[in-house]
Amino acid sequence: MAKPLPAPFDKAKVVAENRRARYDYFVEERFEAGIQLTGTEVKSLRVGEGSIAESYAAVEGEELWLINSHVPEYSHGNRLNHQPRRPRKLLLKQREIAKLQGAVARQGLTLVPLSIYFNSRGKAKVELAIARGKKMHDKRDTEKERDWKREQGRLLRNHG
Repeated sequence: MAKPLPAPFDKAKVVAENRRARYDYFVEERFEAGIQLTGTEVKSLRVGEGSIAESYAAVEGEELWLINSHVPEYSHGNRLNHQPRRPRKLLLKQREIAKLQGAVARQGLTLVPLSIYFNSRGKAKVELAIARGKKMHDKRDTEKERDWKREQGRLLRNHG
């Protein structure tokens, strides 16, 4: 059984969420990382556009990159608009990057982005998780447990 996750981060406005990640992976540990963006990317995210459904994070050298995330071009941008699927640098301390790199290299874990959001200070952040992939039977067990919790709620409402 997995240990409970710590309290969530300061999320003032969630822009993109990877809901599939919790179905496909066991989340072991979560990190909050800054993300290096251009001006039109920030404007596009503030409008509420963006997707991290098929994205992942990778350590290259001593840097952490968010790969395959989609931030559409800003509608009011000019010829200096950004590329929608470019790799974006994630900002973490060197010690945290080393920890993530060790988990991926030694234990065969995956770095999965769970959400992109703006905190209360207006900074764009990425909630990143060290995750272990689920097998098919694990996914079925998770689905059974979720259905049972839903049924329990119904029973308690109707008869409680």
